[in-house]
Amino acid sequence: MLVQQILKAKSDDGIVTVPPGLSVAKVVEVLSARRIGAVVVSRDGKRPEGMVSERDIVRELGRRGPAILTETVETIMTARIVTCTCTDEAHGIMQLMTEGRFRHLPVMAEGEMVGLISIGDVVKARLSELSMENDALEGMIKGF
Repeated sequence: MLVQQILKAKSDDGIVTVPPGLSVAKVVEVLSARRIGAVVVSRDGKRPEGMVSERDIVRELGRRGPAILTETVETIMTARIVTCTCTDEAHGIMQLMTEGRFRHLPVMAEGEMVGLISIGDVVKARLSELSMENDALEGMIKGF
């Protein structure tokens, strides 16, 4: 299954981005209100400059305390983000995310973000794919 198919199967409101100058407290509000685990940091909503996840926030809270909530998101974001394309395969993306220990991946096309997938999206797609393969094999064995 391709990343493009995963994006088509998602029923969401698109890519949630925040500007780099937004306070960490405001990012926490966005994550909570949208019930999501990460946001893309981007000035224009098209090119990712970083990612901030719940884990990033909790890690920094543990290290530096609640004072980080008044800092800007660019001070805690992961600046070296990994991206994928619409033509990447789900199994390769799953391996990439597992080895890199991250759960969200911007999808790029012609230098701009066209989507954001999570490890949950990829796992759901792979389970669907495996189920279809299983059904096909059972049908072949049973002679359907």
